[in-house]
Parts: sequence; structure tokens; C-alpha cells
Amino acid sequence: MKATAMKVPLLDLAAQFVTIEDDVRAAIDRVLTDQRFILGPEVERLERQIAGLTGASQAIGVSSGTDALLCTLMAVGVQPGDEVILPPFSFFATVGVVERLGAVPIFVDIDPATYNIDPRGVASAVGRRTAAIIAVHLFGQCADMDPINALARRHGRTVVEDAAQAIGAWYKGRPAGTLGDVGCFSFFPSKNLGAYGDGGMIVTRDDALGERCRLLRQHGASPKYHHPVLGGNFRLDAIQAAILNAKFPHLDTWSEARRRNAARYDRLLAGSPVQTPVIVSHNESVFNQYVVRVPDRDRVQQALKDRGVATEVYYPEPLHMQPCLKRHGYREGDFPHAEAASREVLALPIYPELTESMQAHVADCLLEAVDACCGVRGG
Repeated sequence: MKATAMKVPLLDLAAQFVTIEDDVRAAIDRVLTDQRFILGPEVERLERQIAGLTGASQAIGVSSGTDALLCTLMAVGVQPGDEVILPPFSFFATVGVVERLGAVPIFVDIDPATYNIDPRGVASAVGRRTAAIIAVHLFGQCADMDPINALARRHGRTVVEDAAQAIGAWYKGRPAGTLGDVGCFSFFPSKNLGAYGDGGMIVTRDDALGERCRLLRQHGASPKYHHPVLGGNFRLDAIQAAILNAKFPHLDTWSEARRRNAARYDRLLAGSPVQTPVIVSHNESVFNQYVVRVPDRDRVQQALKDRGVATEVYYPEPLHMQPCLKRHGYREGDFPHAEAASREVLALPIYPELTESMQAHVADCLLEAVDACCGVRGG
């Protein structure tokens, strides 16, 4: 029996807004009354809240998650010709900032179960030109940080966490963002803690590094109009910070709702050919995405679209195969786990406001699509 018609969006920010509208409007009004639109008290308040969440001594509000990574690499001294180790399965910003600084991306394949960078590959990639290692916490689950940190300490290298998708996630009882030397968050609207525009945050327990980031986000000016170093315009807008301050008290509740929804999908899809997310026992994911693997992914995705179920592919082309990076000489087949993930992964709706009936519809449609496209449904 085919699933009944029901439209399920990938994300419904309007449903979230209904629950927080008064607080958000009051937060924006505070900024309009104060008339301080760049940095200021709302940004400082958000910095304190994120520092408290992560255990950081320094939290620096910046203009986006991309600029958080860029400012961080500038602060740790990445220079043209330096090498930066990173996974080939991530959002483009992870490698884009490396390229912008004239550094060389050194890709390392992923763990096929978690999609995060494989520490064993990092060990073989570290060389004399390595300046930093970027560990991406993909889809809301932390990378395996202990072996990466141990390796970095032995070689005197910096570990940067690309925690854009992992605010509130935990690894062995420790929060994402302060597992390495420095962490970077994104507040893009689709994130678990999302602004109504771009925004980002850098966190660290290294006070000197934090102060360098703070200097760099304002064109390297200290005092005003005096520039001892070359920085950038990486400042966070006060209105975005105010919106995030209004949302921040709800973050734990929203994360728990995502975990409940993930557990429900796990039950609904159990015993089928659909491979559900693998969450390592020492990790607590915040499920920025709920990503499954299916045979004949593109046909399955189209079948879901035809039934009103929105999905997304994160990411259809691994970074080492991007046209603008061809000069580095990477080829198809260099990173088979990342390439397989790009062919097979599919993100399902997972947002907190998703209802049980909507999830049941998504699961029914997915199982029917897999059956129709591949002739297998499982037992």
C-alpha cells in the first residue's frame, strides 16, 4: 500500500519561529533602541554564552562559519605553501579557506561509518610542511579527536575543529569546539543554532590565540586606525547576535528533539536496506543532519520528491574532485570512502518540530522508494 500524500520539508524554520517570535522581536528591538549594530553588548553576551557552553576562555563572534575558519588559520600563522590536512567529504568552506591563504590542502579519506576524518590517514599525511589539521565534525557527530590531538602534539601542529554542524555535541564527555586547539562554529540559518543571516564563532582555551583572532576580525586594528597586522572584516552583526541570544536557551531542547527524531527513524528503518547513521558510543550527536545511505540514491531521492518528501545530498561531489582544485592532481579513486559517500548519502528531515506522523510518512516513502528502485525492502 502506497504512503498517503503529505508534504514534509527538509527544514521548517517558520514552525520554529512561531514558538520564539516574541523573544526574537524583543531582541531585535533591543538593538534598534541601542543603535549599536556592529559588535557591542549583544555580541559580547553571545560570546559569554558560547564560552560557557564549550568551556572556552575565549569566544570571538565573527561574520560567518567560513570567516571563523579563515580568521583561525590566519591567527595560527598558515602561510602560502604550508600544508593543511583535512577530509575530502565536507562543505566547500573547509578547503576554500585553505586555498584563499595560498596553502595546500592535503586530503585524508574518511571513516566510512561516521563520515569523519580517519585518524590513521592523518598519521600518514603529516609532514614537515604541515601547519594545521582540520577535523570536521560532520552531521553533528565529533571526529575521533584523541588520536588526532596526540599526533598533533608529537609533531607540534595545530588542530582546528570545523564544528559548524556540531554545536552542543560531545566527545567522551567533552564539548565540541574545545577538543582541539581552536574550534569554529557556524550560525547559518539551517544550523541547530541558526541566525537570520550569516554568523560564526571562534572558541579556544588559548588566550593568546583568542586575542589574535579578536584583533584580526577588525582589520588587525589596535588601537583604532593603527594596524600592526593585516586582518579582515570578520565582525558579527549585533542583530544576528541578538537573535542567537533569543534562541540560545532553546538549544538543548532542540538538540534533544533531534536525538528523539533520530531514534524514531532508527526504529522505523530497522531491518531494511537503508543504512542509518552510526553514532560512536562515546559520542553524543546533535544531528544537524540525519544522513542515511541507500542504493541507487538519485532515483530514491527523486521518488521521495515525487511523494512530497524533501531531502538533500550532503555532498554530491567530494572536495578533491572539485573543478577549481584540479591543479593539486587528485583523481577519482584517491579517496574511495569519500567518493562512495558522495554517491550514496541522503539527508532526511530531522528538525525538532517534525511530528511522528511526518516521520512515519518519510520512512514509509523511503522504504517504498528503495523497494521500487532497487527491488529490495529487507526483513
